[in-house]
Amino acid sequence: MKMMKKLAVCFAAAAMTSLLLTGCGSKLKNTVHSIADLNGKTIGVQLGTTGDTLAGDIENATVERYNKAADGVQALKQGKVDAVIVDLETAKSFTDVNADIEILGEEFADEEYAIAVKLGNTALQQELNEALEALTNDGTLQRIKENYEGDKKGQYPYVVRQDLSRSKGKLVMATNAEFPPYEERQGNEIVGFDVDMMHAVCDYLNYDLLIEDMAFDAVITAVASDKADVGVAGLSVTPDREKNVLFTNNYAVTHQVVIVRK
Repeated sequence: MKMMKKLAVCFAAAAMTSLLLTGCGSKLKNTVHSIADLNGKTIGVQLGTTGDTLAGDIENATVERYNKAADGVQALKQGKVDAVIVDLETAKSFTDVNADIEILGEEFADEEYAIAVKLGNTALQQELNEALEALTNDGTLQRIKENYEGDKKGQYPYVVRQDLSRSKGKLVMATNAEFPPYEERQGNEIVGFDVDMMHAVCDYLNYDLLIEDMAFDAVITAVASDKADVGVAGLSVTPDREKNVLFTNNYAVTHQVVIVRK
């Protein structure tokens, strides 16, 4: 008799666990299987990014804005948003460490990243363009890119030159260290593709690079108000931003993509 009671309790517990898991799975199922499915959905974005702008154009969508892209991904995992719009390489950095999310097969939009400088500062713009061209031609930018993506990840860390006078003084770079693999914090250090790229640029031009971390939507303002010399934070060139800053030639071409739950 006691055995029967124990079995009954076990079956009841198993049934309750199954019910809870079924309910949880149902709540967190993916509802976005194509770009068209974004209509009417709740979409997570990082405040002030291209994804933020693009999401605002989606019909009947509710846009949830976060200071960090990682916060949007966490909201997706918790079922608070239906999808997250972000840059492709940043999306990969999240899906690599979160088995329960994936990148939608359709690309959402193309974009080009460039360095922002103050309006009217064409001298610095030209200097930076010269450096970018030289670093492209000698393969430096390609090696930096490969160090952060693809099969050769980690094989080409950029080593800052120690034999330069830094005669041109400091070049202050405004960034937002919440955008891996372009910029992120590792301990007290800010690292990433943009950081290595700007170290290479400063080595070429003989500047001493100083990095200032701030909110993403403050980067353009910092450049426009002389609080920083350049803005480098995965900044895509848009007509609205060109009203406030100059841009160099692009140094990276990427895509906006959509992250969804598996």
